[in-house]
Amino acid sequence: MKIGIICADECELTPFIPVIQKRNITRHAMLYFHEGTIRNADVVAVYSGVCKVNAAIAAQLMIDRFNAEMIINAGTAGGMDPEVRIFDTVISSEVCYHDVRPDNHTAYHPWLETPFFRTETKLVELSKSAVRKTKTGGIVFWGRIVTGESFITDEGRDRIMKAFSPLAVDMESAAIAHVCHVNCLPFISIRSITDTAQHSGVETFEENCEKAAEISKDITVSFIEELTGNDII
Repeated sequence: MKIGIICADECELTPFIPVIQKRNITRHAMLYFHEGTIRNADVVAVYSGVCKVNAAIAAQLMIDRFNAEMIINAGTAGGMDPEVRIFDTVISSEVCYHDVRPDNHTAYHPWLETPFFRTETKLVELSKSAVRKTKTGGIVFWGRIVTGESFITDEGRDRIMKAFSPLAVDMESAAIAHVCHVNCLPFISIRSITDTAQHSGVETFEENCEKAAEISKDITVSFIEELTGNDII
């Protein structure tokens, strides 16, 4: 199995570069894809750029050009639930869009049963095993991540919490999960927290991105080891 790793920002991809062995770089659609191995698993990694369309482009290219058979969305996110703090990590059990009508994807393509793209149970369980073997520097939560086009500060936070009760919010996870769903591929998001309602703003994100990205990378690498150790790849 070939594993795709999509990060939104260059600072989120940077921690992966030293652990990708036999790395080869190719360029498609203005994106640089890093192929190689991590812990004997074939991988391809990219930073897509922020927001849904960029993430979807990267995901489909990984599938079509690099034959990725599952995709991990690694990087950072904003904390939404009050219990989630900076440098904690949220791993998806399900993801959805917070800025799209819920029936857009149930009444129309891809005709979901609910608005949520769910992470396979076996991947959630393997991620729990991976976390037990990783020093994360924070608490790890499993649950709902929501995705939209805007960086969430105070504006819109109450609406999103009331409608979705998410643990975290980002600008890419649901788009990547959407692409994986229509291609019948597994997906998981591993996002470490850079900002919260108590400590919000782009400046806070930039200050904490490097450390949070390192945490996400450590969990992701441990998760890949679990995949290889359980004969899934």
